[in-house]
Amino acid sequence: MLRLRVLEILQERRLTKYWLHKRIGLSYQNFNKMVNNETRSIQYDNLEKLCQILQCTPNDIFQFLPDEPEDE
Repeated sequence: MLRLRVLEILQERRLTKYWLHKRIGLSYQNFNKMVNNETRSIQYDNLEKLCQILQCTPNDIFQFLPDEPEDE
């Protein structure tokens, strides 16, 4: 599973969700769902904006978590 690390990056840099929300240009509802990993997809435009604002790469923003094996 892929997840966004946006909240962790903000915390590391001592920035707030409000700071990022004002710069990214999304509705708060969509922004909040995105940074809280409550969406199933992210548009390339939004990923590019995140990278530009946070001055990082997609590699920094995403974390890969292997799926748990299902019990048989």
